[in-house]
Amino acid sequence: MELRQFGRTGHKVSILTLGGCALGWLHEQAPKNAQEQADRAIEEVIKRGINIIDVAPSYGEAEVRLHSWIPRIREKIFLAEKTMERTKEGAWNELHRSLERLGTSYFDLYQFHAVSSMDELDQILGKDGAIEAFKEAKETGLIKNIGITCHSNMKILIKALNSYEDFNTILLPVYVAAMAHPHPSNDFRPVLKLAQEKNVGVIAIKAISRRRWTFAKKYGTWYQPLDEQIWIDDAVGYTLSQEGVTTYSLPCDLRLWPLVLEAGKKFKKLDTSGQKEIIQRAKADSFKPLFPEK
Repeated sequence: MELRQFGRTGHKVSILTLGGCALGWLHEQAPKNAQEQADRAIEEVIKRGINIIDVAPSYGEAEVRLHSWIPRIREKIFLAEKTMERTKEGAWNELHRSLERLGTSYFDLYQFHAVSSMDELDQILGKDGAIEAFKEAKETGLIKNIGITCHSNMKILIKALNSYEDFNTILLPVYVAAMAHPHPSNDFRPVLKLAQEKNVGVIAIKAISRRRWTFAKKYGTWYQPLDEQIWIDDAVGYTLSQEGVTTYSLPCDLRLWPLVLEAGKKFKKLDTSGQKEIIQRAKADSFKPLFPEK
């Protein structure tokens, strides 16, 4: 699998990331053999050459599902963790819980997870904010890099990158449906441009999103995903062809992983005309952005 330089982290990572979300809720779909399913999925993606894992405490039992794997593969992978805690004390405590649950002594990347407002960002970066815990953790070797993630408003990431120079990575939605109806809150292009200028690594999410659910959910994703190989090939190809994107994190349902893995295997960078063609097809097929919510 293709590897790309992950900003200024000093690492090269695979163009697909093992996203822990899908592992976290297996007990709801198959309570009797959740760990067995997780083990098979993890083994497969490692065989495929994926060398980056992104997980979070909010992903159900994901940390538990990964616990037996991390000590065995630790030196071969880039391990990214997140927290939704916004205070120094809260972030410090959760960091140590996650280290213990995953059986590791450090994270390659620790991220502020799902920052959804400017006030949250100000709290994180302010006095007694979570950034103070992150700085201490980095100084003592518990984490190697600091990142931030945002799902709903790209302006937050622009402010974050301009407010704190030591963000090494960002995670954000980069998907064709956003460009079917671009809006300042979902337009990832200015963020990617700024990330390139600052040499910040980018984890993309939501590549295979078609729109919000308009009928009963069939998958564990909170959005309606694409589930046809031909469309997934194009959507993943579109995301990975955006300048600045390093890697795309696998979606929150194991049933979709084989389709995305196949798209990653076949990936070839799209030129501008190829990208425009996919956007036009997405418009014609009623793709809708996830934000702003309408």
